[in-house]
Amino acid sequence: MDNLPANSGRSRGRGRGTKSNEDLKCGPAPKLGQPVDQPLRTTSESSGQQDDIRKAKLCSEGAEGDARGSVRGRRILSDVVRSRPKGLVTKCGFTGRKITVQTNYYKVKKPLNWTIYQYRVDFVPDVDNTRLRRGLLSEHRQVLGGYIFDGTILFCITQFKKIPNSPYVLELLTKSRGGENILIKIKHVGTVEAADNQQFQVLNLILRRAMEGLQLQLVSRNFFDPQAKIPLDRFRVELWPGYTTSIRQHESDILLCTEIAHKVMRTDSLYQVLSKVICESEDYQAAFRREVIGVIVLTDYNNKTYRVDDVDFQSSPVSKFNTKEGDISYVEYYKKRYNIIIRDHKQPLLVSHPTEKNIRGGVNQLIMLIPELARATGLTDEMRSNFQLMKAMGEHTRLTPNRRIDRLRVFNQRLQESKQSVEVLKSWNIELDKSLVEIPGRVLPSEKIVFGNQKRYLCDARADWTFEFRSNSMFSHIDIKRWYVITLRRNLRETQEFVKLCIRAAAGMKMHISEPRYEEISDDRNNNYSQAIDNAVARDPQIIMVVLKTNNEERYSCVKKRTCVDRPVPSQVVTLRTIAPRPERSSGLMSVATKVVIQMNAKLMGAPWMIELPVRGLMTVGFDVCHSSKNKNKSYGALVATMDMKSSTRYYSSVSEHIKGQELSDQMSLKMACALKAYREHHGALPERILFFRDGVGDGQLYQVVNTEVNFLKSQLDQIYKSAGKEEGCRMAFIVVTKRINTRYFVNMRNPEPGTVIDDIITLPERYDFFLVSQSVHQGTVSPTSYNVIQDNMGLSADKLQMLTYKMTHMYYNWSGTCRVPAVCQYAHKLAFLVSESIHRTPSSGLENQLYFL
Repeated sequence: MDNLPANSGRSRGRGRGTKSNEDLKCGPAPKLGQPVDQPLRTTSESSGQQDDIRKAKLCSEGAEGDARGSVRGRRILSDVVRSRPKGLVTKCGFTGRKITVQTNYYKVKKPLNWTIYQYRVDFVPDVDNTRLRRGLLSEHRQVLGGYIFDGTILFCITQFKKIPNSPYVLELLTKSRGGENILIKIKHVGTVEAADNQQFQVLNLILRRAMEGLQLQLVSRNFFDPQAKIPLDRFRVELWPGYTTSIRQHESDILLCTEIAHKVMRTDSLYQVLSKVICESEDYQAAFRREVIGVIVLTDYNNKTYRVDDVDFQSSPVSKFNTKEGDISYVEYYKKRYNIIIRDHKQPLLVSHPTEKNIRGGVNQLIMLIPELARATGLTDEMRSNFQLMKAMGEHTRLTPNRRIDRLRVFNQRLQESKQSVEVLKSWNIELDKSLVEIPGRVLPSEKIVFGNQKRYLCDARADWTFEFRSNSMFSHIDIKRWYVITLRRNLRETQEFVKLCIRAAAGMKMHISEPRYEEISDDRNNNYSQAIDNAVARDPQIIMVVLKTNNEERYSCVKKRTCVDRPVPSQVVTLRTIAPRPERSSGLMSVATKVVIQMNAKLMGAPWMIELPVRGLMTVGFDVCHSSKNKNKSYGALVATMDMKSSTRYYSSVSEHIKGQELSDQMSLKMACALKAYREHHGALPERILFFRDGVGDGQLYQVVNTEVNFLKSQLDQIYKSAGKEEGCRMAFIVVTKRINTRYFVNMRNPEPGTVIDDIITLPERYDFFLVSQSVHQGTVSPTSYNVIQDNMGLSADKLQMLTYKMTHMYYNWSGTCRVPAVCQYAHKLAFLVSESIHRTPSSGLENQLYFL
């Protein structure tokens, strides 16, 4: 393929990467291979847009345009997946204290008979160039009003009367730049139904065009405001505030969801990254590739973003490429085009591949970027582990509810006051309500936490019962009589002091921990840890504790591979920094020891606490998927299941490996059959009900889960139940759990209490769904979790399902408080993450009945 430099196109003068009216009237597009006004991977692509609008008609992808007819290809919404079970009477509960909740939604107002008409546009003589077609049609925007046009299909709200004795409704005469007469013939082909997802595609496109009037910049999929950037000079990054928006049909109204977003823009160029790896790495080429491949970069000279797909070390800025005016080097091109002087002529070039949409549109050149002129967006793993940086960012990104509401109101006010935005909305005869949507909500009753000797603690609004362990014993505990501690010889004293604290903390919770045996190692090489683990396991310990000098991922992986695969034994890994902090930070050491003891007890099949569960014979299951950090084409699915929690504290866990594109259904059903076998062996019968929480489902995967995964799982489980003499089959509720959502809600401009549930107004009519805030946060705005009930024949009402889900968020033993999702989901995530990040192999089946992965 040919190579092109990244350039700005005819939008350069506007500085926003958008096209002006003059762009739409331009002549034929340049031929392939010419470094002119047709950038490939940018935020304002014009290539392949006709394909996008056709996809909009299929409700999967859209293209956005303004009242004047300019179009931008963009994916807005995925297909509407109707997952609401047939025969469902109501999805609203009734238990709890009723409250009024304010949301981050605005109502979209339109006339009662508002209709989008769809037309086909033909040109006589034919015009091949889509860009020229849009330019010619834009000359008649006064006649058309608000419209979206992809080069073939036209959407607008104006209904034109049919020309007598003709299939067309409009015939418009215009002239090309060469003076040739061109007849534009418009034919009515249909209307977009009010309940059709296609209408919401168009509404989203209209909104995005209206947002251009706010002078925002489109980076990736969202709009950001570079003028309001927040510099964090100490860390060489900037924060760009912006918005994430989506319009769709909710229970009774069309609503706009608006969430505050932030984009991290690094001030360092990729040339500075290159300079750093040259100094620090022997193989700097491999190191630089690892650093930059997959990164989204911004080029300031044209305000566009690109994805780096490769690095070409054989090319440099003095390399030449072909144009219609002859060969030209990148150095000469940037000097001539942008008056930019490239200083290092020996740096390699970054390669950005054309997207599938580009290729479908007939554009297949590679984009070549200069490291000196490109700066990365987003955070690296190293930056994420920088506590000071994350704290500094959090001061700006963790908005309290009142600050978030203020920002949402400012967004609405800007849309209402921007002349360009108002014109766009007015041309489509729609408007945005000025007030945030207020809806009814409920706060579910507080849960009672059950400790040893059946002592109960009524959970308060803090949703945290850590301090209760000072006066209560654990619900059930396993005394630790045989255990080993592996530590560096020079840190033996600090380790022994911490172990004494653990023994003391356990005694306070009525649990006995004997003095351990110590396995001392001379240094912290991996082989020494492996040998020490082998020596300890040979003596059949209940559990081993491994003390690492620092939080070293390689060392941690070595320990976990040994204890989870090669020599299966429950293990507790702690770092010296945690158990022996500096004197000024040692005040909370007893709390650390208490949490370590609670973890160790849970890993040995003890139960630190329990909840009051009204349902007998219930198995709760969590399933999550994590991608391998070593192999992008490989992922690991983890399943964690409870036994009957009315009479048992045991769990079952299993991990399966998946190759990219492979169906999860077979492995999930197989692991579920193993979980049922474990339940049957433990209780002597199959569970009466199964509550299955499925995490790790993206929007694009929901169709597959609804139409394939659930049906296959249910049929396999029904076979197991029928073979056991239960002809009615398996009684199961399958719920998709989604954490990454943009919905937020507030109570009196503060965070809602744990247990606040919403099951109407902002939920979706095609789903059996609800939102639940189960956790308490001390910073920023709390994020609710979405629960989508895909299949349900458990025989429980919506009200009971909501309460049961909330109860399950109290059972995560790594934290003595509620978590954001049901505990089995968090356990499944913890296990999948451990395997995908550290072990990279399936753990031993000898540990499947223990929470060894905590």
